[in-house]
Amino acid sequence: MKLVSAIIKPFKLDDVREAIAGVGIEGMTVTEVKGFGRQKGHTELYRGAEYQVDFLPKVRLDIATRAENLELLIESIIGAARTGKIGDGKIFVTDLEQAIRIRTGESDSEAL
Repeated sequence: MKLVSAIIKPFKLDDVREAIAGVGIEGMTVTEVKGFGRQKGHTELYRGAEYQVDFLPKVRLDIATRAENLELLIESIIGAARTGKIGDGKIFVTDLEQAIRIRTGESDSEAL
């Protein structure tokens, strides 16, 4: 099992949700986050005053999946989240040792 964490632009969330549902992924956790990478923030003008925005709003998706579905999941996220501009985000993949469904007690891939 794998845990996929994807950091994407907020306006791409619906596109990514539809894309992963289309490949059979049934659930994900979404968290609103802020951060920066190469984009390094930007300058905004508010009431005539210019100020620096260091942390940009992003969305973090956490998706647990079976190892055999990993490549398809990654491809669908990339296809839906890519704009071709700086700040499109990143995908991190980690091993998931155990998953347990609290309601039924099912574990591992049955819990996904």
